Amino acid sequence: MRNINARILLLFIQLILAASAAEACACGCGVFQVGTRWMMVTSPGPRLFLQYAYLDQSQNWSNTGQVSPDLNDDRLIRTSFFTLGGQYMFDRSWGVMASVPVWDRIWQGIGDDGTSTSVRHQAVGDVKLMGMYTGFSEDMSTGIMAGLKLPTGPIAQTVLDRDTQIGTGTTDALFTAYQMGQETGWGWFVQGSADLPLYERDGYRPGADFNCAAGIHFDNLFPSAGIAPLASLIGSFRGSDSGPAADPANTGYSRIFFSPGVEMNLQNGFRLDAEVGIPLYSNIRGYQLISPLLLNTSLSYQF
Repeated sequence: MRNINARILLLFIQLILAASAAEACACGCGVFQVGTRWMMVTSPGPRLFLQYAYLDQSQNWSNTGQVSPDLNDDRLIRTSFFTLGGQYMFDRSWGVMASVPVWDRIWQGIGDDGTSTSVRHQAVGDVKLMGMYTGFSEDMSTGIMAGLKLPTGPIAQTVLDRDTQIGTGTTDALFTAYQMGQETGWGWFVQGSADLPLYERDGYRPGADFNCAAGIHFDNLFPSAGIAPLASLIGSFRGSDSGPAADPANTGYSRIFFSPGVEMNLQNGFRLDAEVGIPLYSNIRGYQLISPLLLNTSLSYQF
């Protein structure tokens, strides 16, 4: 059964890769959907979660190296992502998940009139609705998810370009797959997720977004404290945006991160996860701001 599950997961990830290779997105927040086990379910019933992630995009890059900030009108994009969500597993096979993000974004750069400009934009982003299937095995160690990202976020902030708006303006198809394994004192996991925009809106179509991770966790180092250190490798891949309102020459990239972190099983059903993403490799199309570190935390409660 384990070999069958692995083949199913591999086929699913290959389908995601094939679909996402043609296009990409500009935000970078999809990377926060992989790298830990907090979204992987292991029991029926409801669960609530609150996720906080942070990006400080302050380094101007092109190709594989940092370049002069004068080559990019964007000088700083600093974003806090707050996401409130819930999962409900009707049984050990089927479930649903919904998440509502709130973004707090600061943009600094050179405006259309050639002067330094700064804007802070706070709003509800694009809501995600997904269905889940974990019935491949009794321990729910293999899971797939599919759903939609809805165009609920704003796209009309006049200072920001379309690729830095809180919303994309499009409905996107979402796919996720994961596999977990448990050994004596440690375990492993692999994940893959894809965000595939379905159409163009107002001359702009964000590209597809693929993120994947492979990680390991150590359960017996601090068992009395309920703390399990973990480490993962994360790949984040995007192509270019498209349409007359897009900037295809300066969107899209490939990045690889090393992400150490911890999982903490707190009392009464609460769990805290935290990790940091350290870039190992970045290949940037055109001139774009990137963040030297990725920060991600989540607090969840299993009823």
